[in-house]
This record gives sequence, C-alpha cells and structure tokens, in this order.
Amino acid sequence: MAVEASSLSAIMAEEENLDPNTTNLIRFEKHLPVIRAIRGGEEGPSKEQKIACGGNGYVWKKSKPTTVIQRSHAFQRSWTFWFDNPSSKSYQATWGSSLRTLYTFATIEEFWSLYNNMHPPTKWVHGSDLYCFKREIEPKWEDPVCANGGKWTMMFPKATLESSWLNTLLALVGEQFEHGDEICGAVLNFRMRGDKICVWTKNAANEEAQLSIGKQWKELLGCNEIVGFIFHEDAKTLDRNAKPRYTV
Repeated sequence: MAVEASSLSAIMAEEENLDPNTTNLIRFEKHLPVIRAIRGGEEGPSKEQKIACGGNGYVWKKSKPTTVIQRSHAFQRSWTFWFDNPSSKSYQATWGSSLRTLYTFATIEEFWSLYNNMHPPTKWVHGSDLYCFKREIEPKWEDPVCANGGKWTMMFPKATLESSWLNTLLALVGEQFEHGDEICGAVLNFRMRGDKICVWTKNAANEEAQLSIGKQWKELLGCNEIVGFIFHEDAKTLDRNAKPRYTV
C-alpha cells in the first residue's frame, strides 16, 4: 500500500483521541488496512457535479456529508466509480453506451466522501450497475485490459449486500489481494432475479492467479458457497449458457 506503517500508527493514535460525534470511525479488522480508520471525508460532489457525471437520482443522497478529518492518505493507485443507468439501457445502440463515469478518487478521504454520499445498495433500482475499476480501465469486455479476462461472481441477499460490497471495495482499494495486479475492478449488479457482485480480472488463462483471487475473496466475505469464474470470451459467445471454468 501507499500508506506506510508509520502513517498507520499515527492514524490509530488519532482514533483514540477523536471525538466520535464529529467523525464516523470504524474499528480495524485483520483483513482491512488503515482505510477503516477513517470514515468520513471531504464534502461530497456538488449538485452540478452529480448532474454532470450522470446517475443523479439513482446514485447520490441529498443528505449533508459528515464532518471531516482534514488529512490526505493516498492509495497505491486511483480508482473510478462508474454507473450504468437503467433508464437508458433499452435505448442504447450497443452494450455499454449508457455507462457514465461518476468520480475518480485517489485517497482514503475521497473514497469515504463518495461512498457516504451514495444511496445504500438496498435503495438502488433494478437493472442498474455500479462499478469500481482501476482508473485506466473501462468496465467493458472491449477494453484491452479486460478483453482476455473473466469474472468471479457471488449472489447476495439484501441483508448482506451492503456489507459485502463495502468489504469488497475496501479489499480492492486497500490492495489486499495477493494477485492484485490481475484485478480490473468490481461491479455490483441489481437484478430482479437476485443481486450479485462480480470481481473482474485481466488474464483468465492464469489459473493460479484466478484461484488465489477467488479463494481470498470468499475468505474475506465469509462465503461458504461454491463460487465460479467465467471467461469473458465464453460469456460473449454463450451468454447465459456460459459455464464456470474455475470454482472455489
């Protein structure tokens, strides 16, 4: 991670002295780094920014952001939230044409600022998709980085959807995966048939890396079900008939 051990110690010391009424802090857990030390962030996107980046009314809350910690702790890389507007899907000429970038963030504070200003997953509209991908990667099969990749998929009930999505995000941006360079990002799909979270990867043929990512993700979320990995190439040609090539 870009956040050094000395910074971690300093933040942990701060946590004991901060007023809990002005900052929303979450205790540390063994699988999550300093990101959990700071729950808050700078003021969220303005009304104009929300409208300009799309997804207004689906994505953003109207409530006032929480009080902030005026510090900045950089991630190892920048990440971008994307949104696929369900009202546009029936009119799009090609898949992905309704995708919109919401915001790119590079620090812990920016992440919490954005996350805290989004509606919780239980409030989202069926048919919508929320992505969090490395900044240089678009969440499309056609993206050169994604073209030869695939995805791990888990289904979730409403009761655990929000916590599972948040823990997945924290593991991604906190560089918790052993083969993190293989990861493109994650997507939260809201569907009538059941909500799901997918982790996209770069090189589907790298079985060792894919199995490692799948096992770590299951352990992180405490999943006891069998989870499958589908190659994007299979999904493109076979659609819903595509079968997992790897399982954990």
